[in-house]
Amino acid sequence: MIRVQVTKTFQDIVVSIRKIQELIKTICRRFDLSKAAISVAIVDNAQMRILNRHFLGRDASTDCLSFDLSEGDGHQSKRSFELVINGELAIEEAELRGHSAEAELALYLTHSMLHNLGFDDSTQEQARKMHDAEDEILRQLGYGVVYNKKARC
Repeated sequence: MIRVQVTKTFQDIVVSIRKIQELIKTICRRFDLSKAAISVAIVDNAQMRILNRHFLGRDASTDCLSFDLSEGDGHQSKRSFELVINGELAIEEAELRGHSAEAELALYLTHSMLHNLGFDDSTQEQARKMHDAEDEILRQLGYGVVYNKKARC
């Protein structure tokens, strides 16, 4: 069973909780994850900056933070993830990139989930694989290609 809980402390972004839940569940199914509890918090730039400073020591806002709180051996046990998504930045970036804030937010959610499922973007090759997977998932769910490789790499 996959449970997805969504909390919005940043209210200015219009998103469908149901679509967020379906996105997360689609990613879980794609990677054969059948038991998971995922908590999603949608915050603003100020809250994200505080969390980024506290957890990563970086005094700046960011698009997303992800935490794997799972215990046990991974695939056999229930997985537990916390995703913190910057809704304010999603609105700003979506306007710059010419797509909806909901699509940008879906990108951040997908990126966070992929990190928790073992993807990394530390090298150029790892980043390419991760961004290709993001685009494929987002296309599958009707968002189209959201990650703009030329603008973001």
